[in-house]
Amino acid sequence: MKIIMLGAPGAGKGTQAKKIAEKYGIPHISTGDIFRANIKNGTELGKKAKTYMDQGLLVPDELTVDLVIDRVAKEDCKNGYILDGFPRTIPQAESLDVALSKMGEKIDYAINVEVPDENIVKRMSGRRACLGCGATYHVEFNAPKTEGVCDACGEKLVLRDDDKEETVLKRLGVYHDQTQPLIDYYAKAGVMKEVDGTVDLEDVFQAIVDVLGE
Repeated sequence: MKIIMLGAPGAGKGTQAKKIAEKYGIPHISTGDIFRANIKNGTELGKKAKTYMDQGLLVPDELTVDLVIDRVAKEDCKNGYILDGFPRTIPQAESLDVALSKMGEKIDYAINVEVPDENIVKRMSGRRACLGCGATYHVEFNAPKTEGVCDACGEKLVLRDDDKEETVLKRLGVYHDQTQPLIDYYAKAGVMKEVDGTVDLEDVFQAIVDVLGE
């Protein structure tokens, strides 16, 4: 099973990807992890990626696809894998398809965790992080015992810049511009599956299991 996870930032796709990986015994692959591993191990691809990242530039699509293909060719991916955070654009998706077809493989499922923007804004702008121990809370869904104070270490809780409403809206704008076309792309390929990401975490997972099979 070769799966791509789609969903806006804050839709919970990373959490679901981890649960899928556990249930089906396949690796959860995020491009960030691949970059870090290659750079840490000083591989040729890692060195190339680092030259872009050190200049604050985006790693070009071809190089990113090479890194992903290098990762999915490893032994632990022989029964499948979940790609999280890649592809993000149509050119990346097309390059990935070409590279996979050379290996005689293709993507089996693209799963979109669908959550309306207003839910995501509410979800993310309600998050609070502890400056001391890094614990996270939510003012509505997981509130600390004392407002603004961490239960674990008593330090102050803050709203991170990443979670501020204007930042979240900006990230959602970028997501819709770039990733919405991917939903159409994979729908045309006949592998697109949507699940409702507004329900309880376990119910979202059950909906995904219903798609993938036991």
